[in-house]
Amino acid sequence: QVQLVESGGGLVQAGGSLRLSCASSGGIFIISSVGWFRQAPGKEREFVADITWRSRSTYYADSVKGRFTISRDNAKNTVYLQMNSLKPEDTAVYYCNTNPPPRSDYWGQGTQVTVSS
Repeated sequence: QVQLVESGGGLVQAGGSLRLSCASSGGIFIISSVGWFRQAPGKEREFVADITWRSRSTYYADSVKGRFTISRDNAKNTVYLQMNSLKPEDTAVYYCNTNPPPRSDYWGQGTQVTVSS
């Protein structure tokens, strides 16, 4: 059973940076493309970024292009999301999952990111 644990969230001022981590217990995650998603209060969960298994391709939502960078360390079973130039509209709970598609049984607790103006 794969478990994904997100960490690294927090409270930051607009323009600041955070680095999120997604640690996996292993399993299929190791050879899967992995994505970051986020859900703001009152909104549906949305795609943020994903990365293929060998880091050969990355994809970003238009809203984060140029500000966020996704990377992974397969030896550590960990995927990262470096978030720079944060904006209040980036405030959300951030989750990781395989992608595509995300698996319903892989959703974790997420990590809260709050950006103050």
